[in-house]
Amino acid sequence: MNSKVNWELVNALVQSDDNVSISRLYGYPELLNPLESVFAPGVELQPKWEIPNEVAICTAITGAMNSRKSNPNQPVTVEQIREEAMECCEAGAANVHIHVRDDNEINAMDLDRFHQVIDPIHEKYPDVLVCGCAVPFVPGEFEKMEQLLKEGLFDQTPVNTVASYLSDTLFCKPPHVMIKKAEICEKYGVKPQIAIYSDGDIDNARRYLINTGVLSKPYYWILLPGLVGCSPMYSSLSMIDTLMGYVRRIREIDAGSQIMVVSGGRASSHITALSLLMGLDVRVGKEDTIWRYPHKDEMIRRNVDVYRETVQMARLLGREPATPSEYVKKFGLKRQGGKRIG
Repeated sequence: MNSKVNWELVNALVQSDDNVSISRLYGYPELLNPLESVFAPGVELQPKWEIPNEVAICTAITGAMNSRKSNPNQPVTVEQIREEAMECCEAGAANVHIHVRDDNEINAMDLDRFHQVIDPIHEKYPDVLVCGCAVPFVPGEFEKMEQLLKEGLFDQTPVNTVASYLSDTLFCKPPHVMIKKAEICEKYGVKPQIAIYSDGDIDNARRYLINTGVLSKPYYWILLPGLVGCSPMYSSLSMIDTLMGYVRRIREIDAGSQIMVVSGGRASSHITALSLLMGLDVRVGKEDTIWRYPHKDEMIRRNVDVYRETVQMARLLGREPATPSEYVKKFGLKRQGGKRIG
């Protein structure tokens, strides 16, 4: 028996109090009423959380970074990218995010290849929105990017405000590049996504795109922490700390901003779950991670599998995938639908 316990006192009080709990039932006969207090009728005791019922779910099919060396399931040809995108549309996706690759499997600003992927989507699923990644990497691609936006292939496209080493690659967008791209997007009615890789990128967006008046509201942020070289997510705790910090900084800039979080790096499906809990929107798929879970090496096989799992996760948390119309309203999109201008 533990000698530090005053058992004489404990046993005496057990006998004198009949070993019962102390209680006074002011709201008798109810022990606990979660809806109302007898002292304050009509006062809501546990208000509903302010979480949107709908959640925008975007599926990023392939991206520019991951190769078949890291994930043999990575789609790289026009046919593979189109097939996986169409599978997601067939499963009910409201929005797909498209890159195309060249014959060497390198990200390409290739108008014809974009048409080969996106035109069949517009034809078979006219309500589905397309987020196209028009990110110029080499000289001459900026003009190709503007042509892509002019032709109306994309409803949204990222404007990166980044200067980071992504793995062993320096990825930097100088101020004049991000400003000019944002201006062109607004000109052609393609909604700019403010793409953020670290918290410094948030301030870049504030300084160059928001406080300058280049972007129109609602601001549409897409957060990419957790990738190699970006804001670290070494564990569930750093994942939570990092995402909370991002969201707080963005809300300080503009409380009405729309925020989408990608399933980046090792965080994968767990940051998707956290984002759903926080009432945010999500982007999933093989552009942003090769893994299904942060604590396992199991790789993503098909994008449609991840999309379906995300829908199931959202519904288990009481949220419904946004329809294309809800998507348009939420982010202030102007439907393009592949129209050709000029």
